[in-house]
Amino acid sequence: MSVKNLLLIGGGGHCYACIDVIEAEAKYRIAGIVQPSADEQDAVWGYPIVGEDEDLPALLAQTRNALVTVGQIKSPETRKRLFGLLKQHGAHLPVIQSPTAYCSRYATLDEGCILMRASLANANARIGANCIINSQALIEHDAEISDHCHVSTGARVNGGVRIGQGCFIGSGAILKEGIEIGAGCVVLKDVPAGTTLRGQRG
Repeated sequence: MSVKNLLLIGGGGHCYACIDVIEAEAKYRIAGIVQPSADEQDAVWGYPIVGEDEDLPALLAQTRNALVTVGQIKSPETRKRLFGLLKQHGAHLPVIQSPTAYCSRYATLDEGCILMRASLANANARIGANCIINSQALIEHDAEISDHCHVSTGARVNGGVRIGQGCFIGSGAILKEGIEIGAGCVVLKDVPAGTTLRGQRG
């Protein structure tokens, strides 16, 4: 199997974790990182900074594969903007999976997702585009996670849970079976069964 080049969009802390997973998976070769010049970086772990957002059309003409490697805690807006920019310029956004992650053959992951180390997506789980499923997170059977969400380290999303677009589920949170989390919510602790949270922007 040939190794394809991959652009990383964003060079901060989440990028470091993504690099670790991408290197371990060994399906893609990191061609470089797109990062604002104001940040005064010239490389991240030896991978060169190859341009800024405005350089994407030219960069994608050479390397079509790209991944958003900006993290998401307070707001999903930066990840959403960068994902939209990549789509606008015709990028291909692969799913990246750590070798220590498990994804059921009956689960569905949309483009631009990353499954970090020891995460698990169980049968009939449906995960939308541009999502981060972080280390040791569990997505159980029949759970639905919409686009641009971050399920953080050690979180447990139980069976039949539905999560709206742009949500952040904090480390160690446990979402009880069948509950719904409305779009744009930030969940930092357990949510009681039967609770519905809507429209709380973090």
